[in-house]
Amino acid sequence: MTDPARLRALTIGLHPRALDYSRLPDLDEEQLTARVDAANAALRDTEFDITPCLVSASPDEAENDIRAVLATRSFDLVMVGGAVRAIPEHTLLFERVVNLLAEAAPGIRFCFNTSPETTLDALRRAAAFA
Repeated sequence: MTDPARLRALTIGLHPRALDYSRLPDLDEEQLTARVDAANAALRDTEFDITPCLVSASPDEAENDIRAVLATRSFDLVMVGGAVRAIPEHTLLFERVVNLLAEAAPGIRFCFNTSPETTLDALRRAAAFA
């Protein structure tokens, strides 16, 4: 059962298997998976009720996955990860994610991390205005 005092937060990130690591010589799928898992574990005992959503690089698949999560509950905050929004090849994906959230979850507060490790800081910034 969820605690009504905790803000409900959706975290959307690119699934580690969907990333092209050829441009990231200091990172591989195993390392990124471990970092994402550690960040999600660190979020469990915070003031947020977190629902992670790792998506594919396909805008259509990502939209379907996000719609499925949004159909199960409402959210106060959404954090969109850097791989979704900061890699030029994912611009269409980012636009689709933002437009979907604006349509399907009016009033949701957006925030953005710079790495899996900064997700909690991003959520806390957004929560200050929720």
